[in-house]
Amino acid sequence: MTVVRTELNPYGSRRLVVESDGAVTAAYLRDARDAVVGAVWVANHRAAPDGPDQERMRAGLAPLMPASHLRDPAGRALLDPAALEVVWFEEGDGVAVLESGQILFVLPGWSDIARGLPGYSRDATAQSPFAFPLEDEIDDFGPRVDRAREHWKAVEAEGTWAEYQQSVLGHLLQRLGPGGHYWHDVGSQLTGGRGPAPTVGVSERPARGDRAFTVLATVGMSRQRMPTVELYEDDVAPHARIELAVATSLPSQRAGSIFPWLSQYPWRSVTWFAPGDVVKWYHEPRTFPLGNGGHAWEGILLLEDPGRLPGPVPPPLDGLSVGGDPVRWLWLVPITGEEHRYAKNEGSDALVRRLAQQGRSWVVS
Repeated sequence: MTVVRTELNPYGSRRLVVESDGAVTAAYLRDARDAVVGAVWVANHRAAPDGPDQERMRAGLAPLMPASHLRDPAGRALLDPAALEVVWFEEGDGVAVLESGQILFVLPGWSDIARGLPGYSRDATAQSPFAFPLEDEIDDFGPRVDRAREHWKAVEAEGTWAEYQQSVLGHLLQRLGPGGHYWHDVGSQLTGGRGPAPTVGVSERPARGDRAFTVLATVGMSRQRMPTVELYEDDVAPHARIELAVATSLPSQRAGSIFPWLSQYPWRSVTWFAPGDVVKWYHEPRTFPLGNGGHAWEGILLLEDPGRLPGPVPPPLDGLSVGGDPVRWLWLVPITGEEHRYAKNEGSDALVRRLAQQGRSWVVS
């Protein structure tokens, strides 16, 4: 088996592997544990059989696609690695490969061979368990590939981060007043500066006359859409971009140390954050950044409307958009391990009602 092309996505959570044994080329998406999470037949390199290729399937090999499912039953030449371009979607959970500038195949984030959902191949003309016809979805995938290309160009271009950053900081200035300390690229703290990660800073907005608490807010999560939203929402745009915030009277540096973990979570774990989600702390409860001597917090609850809990009137943070998408601001509320389990069993709305009855404030103190 020859590896034609392999590439890690920009977040280190998915790897594309294109393989050929001279008869068939297939492509695979592998996760951080090297397990296959998506696959697609790409091309035959010899004459197609009349029916299913049982022999290769029994041998555990990617099958030759039958003639009835092919654009060219005679087979095509082997892929030239130099002619291939890999374009990751900005969410990082899907990828397109172009050959000489034309889309050859797409492995979207929802590709799952186990559920009968392969990727899309240009050379396929009918659906099978191993490939769907790219032509059926090219009107959607074509613009998405173009958008992904522009996203990564912008990420790498000089000055675009500063422009984006000033837009978010200007929004926070309008909503929360002047800033205090700013921590740059907190995500690199988890990797020691090594390995891929979205760039995310944390802005401190100190307490002032009309506000008795400090707000710490992320700056950078909304620069890229979160993965897997399209598995759950027909219209991705209203849900795809977020920033996080916490209102607190704790020392800012201590409270802000929750963000290196959370700011990278969607892209490293290939998931998304929605209002009402609960997230379990990855380490011992005593290390939880928002903890204190009186509580054994073990996770967080994410609220878009923190005013559902007791406390002062929350400052409105809506009104920011990135790439034409609205940015949702999710506020962090620490919860115990038992409360995390309760939310998983009964739903986050039930947990919010219980916390409200207990008088739990959304301000962390």
